[in-house]
Amino acid sequence: MRRPEPLPTRFDPASFEARWYGAWEAAGAFTPEMPSGKPPYVILIPPPNVTGKLHIGHALQFTLQDLIIRWRRMQGYNALWLPGTDHAGIATQVMVERELAKEGSDRRALGRERFLERMWAWKAQYKDNISHQAKALGASCDWTRERFTLDPMLSRAVRHAFVELYRQKLIYRDYRLINWCPRCLTALSDLEVVHKDVDGGMWDFAYPIEGGGEVVVSTTRPETMLGDTAVAVHPDDERYQHLIGKRVVHPLLDRRFPIVADAVLVDPAFGTGAVKVTPAHDPSDFATGERHGLERINILTEDGRINENGGPFAGQDRFAARKAVLASLAERGLRRGEKTHRHAVGHCQRCDTIVEPYLSRQWFCAMQAMAARALEAARSGEVELIPEFWIATYENWLGNILDWCISRQLWWGHRIPAFYCADGHVTVAEHDVAACETCGKPVEQDPDVLDTWFSSGLWPISTMGWPEKTPDLAAFYPTSLLITAFDILFFWVARMVMMCCHFTGKAPFAQVHLTGLVRDARGQKMSKTKGNVMDPLDLVHEHGADAVRFTLAALASPRMEGYHAFGTKLWNAARFVQMHLDGGEAELDALDPATLALPEAWILAELDRTVTAVDKAWESYRFDEGCRELYQFVWNDFCDWYLEMAKPALEEDRGPGSGVRGPADPLAHDRRPGDVRAVARGVLLEALKLLHPVMPFITEEIAAHLGAAGMLILARYPEPDARRANPGALELIAAFQAMVQETRSYRHLVGLPPGARLGLFVERLTPEQREAFTALAPELRRLAALDTLELDASNVPAGAIRDLAGGVHVAIVLPDGAVGEAERERMGTELRQVEAELARTQARLADDSFASRAPAEVVEGARRRAEELGHKARLLAGTLGLER
Repeated sequence: MRRPEPLPTRFDPASFEARWYGAWEAAGAFTPEMPSGKPPYVILIPPPNVTGKLHIGHALQFTLQDLIIRWRRMQGYNALWLPGTDHAGIATQVMVERELAKEGSDRRALGRERFLERMWAWKAQYKDNISHQAKALGASCDWTRERFTLDPMLSRAVRHAFVELYRQKLIYRDYRLINWCPRCLTALSDLEVVHKDVDGGMWDFAYPIEGGGEVVVSTTRPETMLGDTAVAVHPDDERYQHLIGKRVVHPLLDRRFPIVADAVLVDPAFGTGAVKVTPAHDPSDFATGERHGLERINILTEDGRINENGGPFAGQDRFAARKAVLASLAERGLRRGEKTHRHAVGHCQRCDTIVEPYLSRQWFCAMQAMAARALEAARSGEVELIPEFWIATYENWLGNILDWCISRQLWWGHRIPAFYCADGHVTVAEHDVAACETCGKPVEQDPDVLDTWFSSGLWPISTMGWPEKTPDLAAFYPTSLLITAFDILFFWVARMVMMCCHFTGKAPFAQVHLTGLVRDARGQKMSKTKGNVMDPLDLVHEHGADAVRFTLAALASPRMEGYHAFGTKLWNAARFVQMHLDGGEAELDALDPATLALPEAWILAELDRTVTAVDKAWESYRFDEGCRELYQFVWNDFCDWYLEMAKPALEEDRGPGSGVRGPADPLAHDRRPGDVRAVARGVLLEALKLLHPVMPFITEEIAAHLGAAGMLILARYPEPDARRANPGALELIAAFQAMVQETRSYRHLVGLPPGARLGLFVERLTPEQREAFTALAPELRRLAALDTLELDASNVPAGAIRDLAGGVHVAIVLPDGAVGEAERERMGTELRQVEAELARTQARLADDSFASRAPAEVVEGARRRAEELGHKARLLAGTLGLER
């Protein structure tokens, strides 16, 4: 093996991250084989919106997806992680219109053609920003297959899907009540409306009845009475039965309308028991109007002002009209009371404007049949939702789904492929047409575009060339896994399942892992349109991509500095190992674990245990558990324990004198320096492979300096090896570690100065323990800072502090005069404090209500704390010569 260049002294991620990303791309490491005999493993990226830059929420998603795809690629799968971006109709148009407003212009001043030129320029700029950020994070996407939802291939799929659904009579055009944003000037789906509880008012006013009398109604939106076309009462309400069929007089407009009986709309116990009906501006009223054949009168303009149907109030903003209507009713003596009322009000998800129910002619997609197929996919296990508690939410939404309003009054997006002639005929076609298919007259295309989620719902198949039968579609569909945030379970995930099942007969992915959200300091979801995002590149520049990735995967964002320190620890450990290599080390697989000394057998056993644990964690998407196992193995097992035990052998500093008194076999577990070097290098390389999916850059850099054969991204991921499993070694080293830790803890407890050394007497050893600890005696003396060490001791000095460390009986002896009067006084005070806390903890545990009502983990924590306090009290009391 050629001796590599030494690792630099300083750990500087910026010095190698870009270099390694370029090397991976140049090697084609991200692109799957075509054709391939390997099993496919496919992840499609949830396409970020081209509304700016990625934020830390995207960084979380990218990290988890890259972790899984690197792991599967190293396991031998033909792995594809397909990247792309979404045109994000409303969100992107809002961003560009903000820029135009700063320039004193708007889209209508530019015209559709010039405005779309501006949109494409925005897309070009920010798409490049997004891919740059993704690469800086280490995303191993196949950039040769990068897609954009408005690419020609994807646009072809969208038009084909629309036309097919139209021909199947699942897409239709109709006048319906929809959600309307007066700021974005477009229809919204139910999912794009955020309902917020707000403090408002409830106003009562009277409608005069023809022939005399009045009926009092309650409303939270008085201005909508300008569009009222009925008053409804419950048919069984005795107060109003005599009024059913009579007519009321509109006090502000020249209009009369009936009092109708409706058991669905009216709750006799709510308000006055009489309800004003505005079919054009309330969903429940719309349905009531359908039942009774009521007139539907729209009173609003697109921007939320009162239109000509509002008579003298025309031109007023809707909220100004509210005050004006109330004032007019008061002038006529028709106000009957008011009170504060907290209720849910719909707001636009993008701009936070209060949404209006609005009667409009729109395109709709019938969802019931597709929803039934998507439900079956989840119930049969064809699609697995993780965590599984999301299944109930998924089923509830699909089971109550309404038809989807798919048209948007925007210019940025997939234009609806419907063409209209002057006679009102409609031609729907996959390609632009110049003449009506019915009468041959000239046509104009519908100015609206499709809801962004319509094209996103086709993402798993449109990205692979559907509706054509492409090689990619045959090789990589259905996909394996989708990782995305839970908040788009209905926006996107369910719609992909519905649409892809409908068009292909197969669910688009086998598993969906729904993650949490990264929120800002106020608990709000991060959003570029809200301006509350954090740029992950700032964190990469400060801490390095690997630290950012490890932090996000471990779901412990406050510890980013700690994971940078983890990288430094790994770097320094690798430098230590590298400086002791001679270039002739055997490969790890060539070593027989049965012939190795105990420390080498132990670290191989820990490696085998870690491989199994990490594999299990990745399989179950317990990213936090996998990161914890890796951190524990690298930092604690390998760096803090194994390398410390290996130092004498690596430095060839094991002299003949061990300082051990008692039974000893000087040849037991003799450590051959060559074995130690081979194990240190080999275990470190295996640890780097385990870490690579989480921390790809530092692992590649270190592996190259250790003389690894090829890049880690293409290496085989470690697998469990039964030859390395060694429960006996794990148990013996655990006892060894416990003795060292117990001695160190006792030194700290009594406040010994650094130079003071202890005596350790170990009693009642088994033959295996005696053999192991004899061989490890020099390490035990050094790591525990011992002056005296006796194994299988029979004469323990008086005053020794007896304890149990890892199942081993030990006695610790202080040097003469080590504890002065001041220290004894401090320990006495500490003992009283410990005993007081112990008494409180034991009393808490003895309380039946605590044991039965507190969470199990809280009760277990209290039990562990009681054990720790009892142990500490015994050591303090023994040191002070007190009975306990």
